[in-house]
Amino acid sequence: MSSDFTFRRGLVWLRNDLRIQDNTALYRAAKGCAQVAAIFIACPQTWRSHDEGDPVVAFRLVCLRELQQSLAERHIPLYFLELQKFAQVPRAMTQIVEKLDVDALFANAEYPLDEQRRDSDVREALKKIDVPVEYCTDRTLLPPGAVRTGSGDAYKVFTPFKRAFIEQCGGTDFAPLPQPRGMAEDQSWPNWIEVQGAHNLVQTIPEQLPGFQPVPEKNGELLGWRPGEKAAAKRLRQFREDIDGYEDERDFPAIDATSRLSPYLNSGAISIRQCVHMALSLNDGRWTGGSDGISCWLSELIWREFYTHLLVAFPRLCMHKPFKEETDKVPWSYDEAKFRRWCDGETGVPIVDAAMRQLNQTGWMHNRLRMVVASFLSKNLLIDWRWGERYFMQHLLDADFAANNGGWQWAASTGTDAAPYFRVFNPYSQSKKFDRHGEFIREFVPELRELDDDKIHCPPPMENYPPPICDVGESRKHAIAVFADLK
Repeated sequence: MSSDFTFRRGLVWLRNDLRIQDNTALYRAAKGCAQVAAIFIACPQTWRSHDEGDPVVAFRLVCLRELQQSLAERHIPLYFLELQKFAQVPRAMTQIVEKLDVDALFANAEYPLDEQRRDSDVREALKKIDVPVEYCTDRTLLPPGAVRTGSGDAYKVFTPFKRAFIEQCGGTDFAPLPQPRGMAEDQSWPNWIEVQGAHNLVQTIPEQLPGFQPVPEKNGELLGWRPGEKAAAKRLRQFREDIDGYEDERDFPAIDATSRLSPYLNSGAISIRQCVHMALSLNDGRWTGGSDGISCWLSELIWREFYTHLLVAFPRLCMHKPFKEETDKVPWSYDEAKFRRWCDGETGVPIVDAAMRQLNQTGWMHNRLRMVVASFLSKNLLIDWRWGERYFMQHLLDADFAANNGGWQWAASTGTDAAPYFRVFNPYSQSKKFDRHGEFIREFVPELRELDDDKIHCPPPMENYPPPICDVGESRKHAIAVFADLK
């Protein structure tokens, strides 16, 4: 082994970080090891228990196949192993490390509670055979727990967290790490090895996994999205040209004014550093001030950071618990028929139905509309927010647990930094304000296309469109009364 390297053989454990560029664990492994291989472990049973859906898994597998090709160009083999659940990973990883004769394991840290426990168990298992494990900060800009109040507590409110976060980042520009170096062509990595259970460690990425349905591809796209690191980089370049108008246009769903980078951030086809570096470089290194569009988008990225930090500080968020514990006493409705109408976009409230149909057809929903439909479900229908949270996890391409949980608890007034319980989005006024001419509604609710701009937001009785599922005004009053009784 060359004296330039700390280890002879390193293994990179890939998860939701499916890219070559600016991948901390991959970069450190390539820098510190003479030889490097990568591994991806699928756990369909655990993924299902975490409500991961067909779209996000299908997107992940396509990203993984593209990454395997990029790694192969650098003579870094990518292995694939299918287990059923996280509990099997520590023993399997021990076998893999021993059979591949690996000296160190590198991975980018993950923060939901089950993932933290799995990673801790892997570290302990490999410690017994004297193989070090390095978990790198990569999914967030700062390690969760690094931003604290003056008394050492975790922040519970976004605005002071944001101020402290920006102050702590200082003049950091978060320049992306370079791609890993290429390895020697002949490294004697085996094509496959036998591992516990019915599945072996192989170098073939499957088209689908048991328990998950395939998502049809059309012209290399899934639900209209092109997976992979190259597509993510292209999207970032496109948004770079439009970012100055982000604050003014981001709330209008008929306009393509958002970054649409969330599926790529979730799969790790692009890094948070790449996004932040692009924005800061255009704004003279400033997080606030300068371009209103840029500073607004950066603030949205800090929200993403905030929600991830909360998971670590308050593990109950990973246990289907509300942040505000008293809100567990809300007498939620569990009306399955009404919930199904909400899921299917058949509530009789056009903007809600258009948003839900967008989700079902494209695996994505405009952020303004996520707030509208979440408020409608949890306040107007008073259906348990956890039902909506789960549905989003199962259908979104960008189903990030921290952001999804944080958004739902915000809308339902159960979370940290939540909307006050008396704030209930009026779907009709939201529709008139942000889809004034009904362009978005017409795209996804074709039954209403012939209505004029005034009637499309609140249609008259129609044969081919359902009446409203509830009285928005009366249901709002009821929800406010319910929450007020908790005081």
